[in-house]
Amino acid sequence: MKTKTKTKMKTKKRTTPRLDRYTEVLIRAALVEDLGPGDITTDAVVPRGTQGSASIVAKQPLIVCGLSVAGRVFASVDRRLCFTPLAKDGARVRKGAVIAKVEGGLRGILSGERVALNFLQKLSGVATLTSEFVKKAGKRGPRILDTRKTTPCMRILEKYAVKTGGGENHRLGLFDAVLIKDNHITAAGGVGKALDAVKKRYRGKVSVEVETKSLQEVREALHAGADLIMLDNMGVAKIKKAMALIGERALVEVSGGITLENVGEVSRSGVDFISVGGLTHSAPAVDISLKVTRCTPGKSK
Repeated sequence: MKTKTKTKMKTKKRTTPRLDRYTEVLIRAALVEDLGPGDITTDAVVPRGTQGSASIVAKQPLIVCGLSVAGRVFASVDRRLCFTPLAKDGARVRKGAVIAKVEGGLRGILSGERVALNFLQKLSGVATLTSEFVKKAGKRGPRILDTRKTTPCMRILEKYAVKTGGGENHRLGLFDAVLIKDNHITAAGGVGKALDAVKKRYRGKVSVEVETKSLQEVREALHAGADLIMLDNMGVAKIKKAMALIGERALVEVSGGITLENVGEVSRSGVDFISVGGLTHSAPAVDISLKVTRCTPGKSK
C-alpha cells in the first residue's frame, strides 16, 4: 500500500440547533423541574419587593465555564435581574474568587440560584478536568478529544465545556462523522467489508474512522484504506507496535482506559488524538456557591 500524508478529517456538515436556542430549552426544562408551580419557601420568607445582591464564588481553583448560561437562568426567572460576569469562560480562577454578581429582586435571585449553580458547577467541572488532561498531554502532544458519553440532552453544552478547557470535540452525534465500531464490523462481516460499504455509500465525501482492538484489525483497516484508526483499550506497548505498523498511512486515535496518570505516557507514543469519555461522563462538579451580600426589605408579606 502506498504511503499517504496525514490529512485533516472530513466530516458531514452539522445541522444541529444553534447553541443559544438549544440552551433556552434546557433552561426552561431545568426551571420547571426545580420550581414547579413556585418556590414555596422563598415566597413565605422573603417579602415581595425585597431587593438584594449576591456574589457567585469559586470555592476551589477551577476553569470557569457556563457564565452566560447562569445569566440566562436568572433572566428567565426575572427579566429585571442584573447579572454581571466578573470573569470569562476559560479563565483559571483561584479559590475565593468572585466570578459573577447578580442584583435585583431577592425572590428571583434565590429561586434561580440552584439551577444557575448546577449549570456552572457541571460545565466548569468538565472544563477543569479537560484542562488537566490537556496539560498532561503536553503542548506538542496529541489533541485531547471528548466522546458521545455525555449527559442526555446536555451534549452541546458539555462539548462546549470541553473546548473551553482546551480540548477538542469528536463527532457531535451519529450524523456528522463515520466511525465504524466493533458491532458494525460484526454486522458487516469484517473490517474490510464495513469500510467498503461506507466508501460505496459516501464516495469519498467523508473520512472514515475504524475502531480496532488488535494488531490484526489494524492491518485490516490499513489494507482497506481507513483514514483514521482508533486503537481501543490497548496498552502502551501494543500502541507502539500499532504505530510502527501504521506509520504515516493514517491518523491515529487512542481511546479507552485513559487516565490522568497514563495520558502523558500515551501521548509520547506519537498518536494524533486521545479521546477520553471521562471528560464528560465522570467530571466531578466543582464547588461554586452563591452568597447574598445585600438585602433591602420590601413590602410586608
